[in-house]
Amino acid sequence: MSVRVSRRSFLKLGAAGLGASSMAMMGFAPEQALASIRHFKLTGSTMTRNICTYCSVGCGMLLYTRGDGAINVIDQVYHVEGDPDHPVSRGSLCPRGAGVLDFINSETRVKYPEVREPFTNEWKRISWDEALDRIARHMKDDRDRNFETHDDKGQLVNRWLTTSMVAASACTNETAYLTQKIARALGMLVVDNQARV
Repeated sequence: MSVRVSRRSFLKLGAAGLGASSMAMMGFAPEQALASIRHFKLTGSTMTRNICTYCSVGCGMLLYTRGDGAINVIDQVYHVEGDPDHPVSRGSLCPRGAGVLDFINSETRVKYPEVREPFTNEWKRISWDEALDRIARHMKDDRDRNFETHDDKGQLVNRWLTTSMVAASACTNETAYLTQKIARALGMLVVDNQARV
């Protein structure tokens, strides 16, 4: 049994078959096209600018968080990238900075202050207020005991040599300036910075 096909219908069928096979070869099958629709990864996220804390370079980071905005819900950081507007790194991150997401979401990351009391081997969790009060109390007691107003020659020195300040370099110039002002105002002479280490 033969089917009579006109020249016009043959060209239509040939063009349709060629078009369909070409589209399928390029990945435009209807099922795949429907399945491949997805939203942009950062849609609905909140972007926060931050500075990498790994080393003294101080590269800029963009942290993207997602949450529903409820009062008792902590937004989760799910994407980190370099900040292209940051003057230090201009969008670049080293392997440690690029992998900071694993550090942020690590189960073993210490998130709260802890203290080990004298003559014990256990760490106990304390509140931030208690931690800051303890630090301030230790600093005040040490400064009261060891502050020197005059040296051996009788010259006015006003110095505190038994405590030092180690500053982080992953901060702004303004923060570094205030840190130095506070340390010097307390009489500290032993000041170091992470950038030198």
